[in-house]
Amino acid sequence: MVFFKSDNIISSLGFGTTETFAAMLDGETGIKPIYNKDYYPEIFQASMIGEIELERKFDFVISRFKKVGKYTKLEKMLIVSVDDALAKTDIDITSVRTGIILSTTKGNINLLEKNNSNSFSSERVLLWKLGNIIQEFFSNPNITIVISNACISGVLAINTAAMYINSGMFDNVVVTGGDIVSKFVVSGFMSFLSLSPNACRPFDKNRDGLSLGEAAGTIILGSKSNKEQNIIFIGGATANDANHISGPSRTAEGSYIAIKKSLKEAGIHSNEINHISAHGTATPYNDEMESLALNRHDLLKVSVNSIKGYLGHTLGAAGIIETAILLEEMRTNTILKTAGYEQLGVSQPINIVSETTKKELVTCLKMASGFGGSNAAMLISKYDN
Repeated sequence: MVFFKSDNIISSLGFGTTETFAAMLDGETGIKPIYNKDYYPEIFQASMIGEIELERKFDFVISRFKKVGKYTKLEKMLIVSVDDALAKTDIDITSVRTGIILSTTKGNINLLEKNNSNSFSSERVLLWKLGNIIQEFFSNPNITIVISNACISGVLAINTAAMYINSGMFDNVVVTGGDIVSKFVVSGFMSFLSLSPNACRPFDKNRDGLSLGEAAGTIILGSKSNKEQNIIFIGGATANDANHISGPSRTAEGSYIAIKKSLKEAGIHSNEINHISAHGTATPYNDEMESLALNRHDLLKVSVNSIKGYLGHTLGAAGIIETAILLEEMRTNTILKTAGYEQLGVSQPINIVSETTKKELVTCLKMASGFGGSNAAMLISKYDN
């Protein structure tokens, strides 16, 4: 059995899961107009982390660990996130029985920019090196496992952690992930014409693209329960729909298969799902695809939300921070409204949550999709011991 033991979110709305969740309950959104020529020559919408608070938090962490050296913004975000999550457990991060998995799509991609190119060694931009930085900071004896599979990376990392624990490879796994808003990322999404000129509106009839966000998140899983947590991983899977490099299957084949395999592993039927945390990017094809997948699994009546209207699309962090929010929803029996949503804009009559609601949550589904036809799903449930 795999237990969710601790979690953390570093975002534009807070430096902790409860702080970020409270801001969402109050209807706050971290997505703001950004005008900074270092990122893009025109105004764009994004959710950015407060750098002053990040530096303050990081200085506190680095002083406790008595570390010296230079760290990138993303490295600081990840270290602060892991430290906060660890502080709420009794897990020994220096144990050979504790693994680390890193989820990211671009890592320290900003180091390729001219103004940053001489700030660090050339290998610092490599994803394995980012994992190595985290491993060395916390004196973990194991090589950090890096998962970079587009925007399903976070959910895939959690699924992988559960597999390692179930196989007996580790007793505990620290899953951490993050990505930053950078010139490379903004330019890339602009080239697809996929960024909305306003804060994104998942599943809404008038949605016109996604909003970018930067964040870091950490979820710690383990083989033993603790008094504070009673939520377990019960199933997860991934599937590729082999449709197009940037467009999802028009029949939702990959997402349908990922959910189907997750249900099989969990040993449950779709009618036992109480709530669904969708990927919900607010792009026309993604939202439509997810509605088709849910319809094919007879999930039209189950409450669905997306949190991207609060924090934007945080890429490699998305699956982790969205799972952390889902865990908080389950702990508080509260379903957050889908920020930006007003009128259904997909072909299937899925049950999008438009107002924050109290509801007993026992078993929930997390969905994720990404470029290259990648899809992932995960089922989590409360455990009555």
